[in-house]
Amino acid sequence: QVQLGESGGGRVHSGASQRLSCAASGRPLSSYTMGFMGWFRQAPGKAREFVAAISWSSTSTLYADSVKGRFTISRDNAKNTVYLQMMSLKPEDTDVYYCAAASKVYGIWRAPEEYDYWGQGTQVTVSS
Repeated sequence: QVQLGESGGGRVHSGASQRLSCAASGRPLSSYTMGFMGWFRQAPGKAREFVAAISWSSTSTLYADSVKGRFTISRDNAKNTVYLQMMSLKPEDTDVYYCAAASKVYGIWRAPEEYDYWGQGTQVTVSS
């Protein structure tokens, strides 16, 4: 079993930068059973939205069009941590951000149902 815990959320002004971290415990990210990892976000009453994903080896990444060029996903398997560096934040980036991990190498990265483990979420609020 894997537990994921996000941190780094908070309130910032429009245009600011913020970095989210997701620490995994229970099994190391470098385990052969761990595959791609992703970040999603969700507003109250809305569906969970894909933000970014990264392969096990960090050689491949994928971003939602709405964050491409502003957000960067990375992972450090030695530290069992995945990061989401967010720059040029906009009020519309306000959401609860969740990290997720899939216990497989291949899948549809944008689909929440492809992920096996989820964190509890961290609130990001961007004020104008």
